[in-house]
Amino acid sequence: MKQYVVDVFADQNFKGNQAAVCIFDSWISDELMQNIAKENNFSETAFAVMNGENYELRWFTPNGEIDFCGHATIGTAYVINRFYDTNRNTIKFITAHGELLLNIKDGIVNMTAKAYPLNEVAITSEMIDAIGVVPQAAYKSRDLMFVLKSQNEVKNLNFNTQLLKKLDAVCVAVTAKGDSFDCVSRVFAPQLDVIEDSVTGSTHCMIAPYWANVLNKNKLIAYQASDRSGIIYAKVEGDIVNIAGKVVLYSIADILPDGKLF
Repeated sequence: MKQYVVDVFADQNFKGNQAAVCIFDSWISDELMQNIAKENNFSETAFAVMNGENYELRWFTPNGEIDFCGHATIGTAYVINRFYDTNRNTIKFITAHGELLLNIKDGIVNMTAKAYPLNEVAITSEMIDAIGVVPQAAYKSRDLMFVLKSQNEVKNLNFNTQLLKKLDAVCVAVTAKGDSFDCVSRVFAPQLDVIEDSVTGSTHCMIAPYWANVLNKNKLIAYQASDRSGIIYAKVEGDIVNIAGKVVLYSIADILPDGKLF
């Protein structure tokens, strides 16, 4: 079984967010997919199987399956377009999150997805203790997003991993207006054994609509200020968000469960 490792939201290796991608003729067991994801120890390993003209897609973290991952979806579209279906620039994925449409053009992979609702919630002492700063506002859907007053606060966040884990959210994001970009962010997912995610496409389905409304513009360039860092191009159209970025291939390998090719 071939496995491709890609760096997403990056134009060079060792930047952006890593994802491993495996394309099957038919599904292997959930247990084996989970073991592969745990062995990789990336934030996401994506598995896809062709179904008619479309692809079924699932995502596994080292700690379990997740309902949506943006960067691994973009990485999978890149792998399919480059190695499996080279004449196809539009790919539809059938996922637990619904249908996701991907387009590849001029070296950019664009994902169309539904925006997360922005439900403002009260700021609690537990939130403040977890992120180490008093946010200006907090919003909750699948993820929990805190708006901070400056890019400097985002970059120098003094967070507490154990307290972040106690917050009721798949991902915990902090964001602020950017100095050189429209917005900056950092994203954490300790419940999934991912302390800090490098660049997070799915959470920008929440971050991008917020800043599109605040800045009164529907096209954004977002910067995720992790150690690896990455740039996300976002376009907001009503309740639809287009998340786009570059992808770089890092490696191609054979996975050998039990030491045997299969």
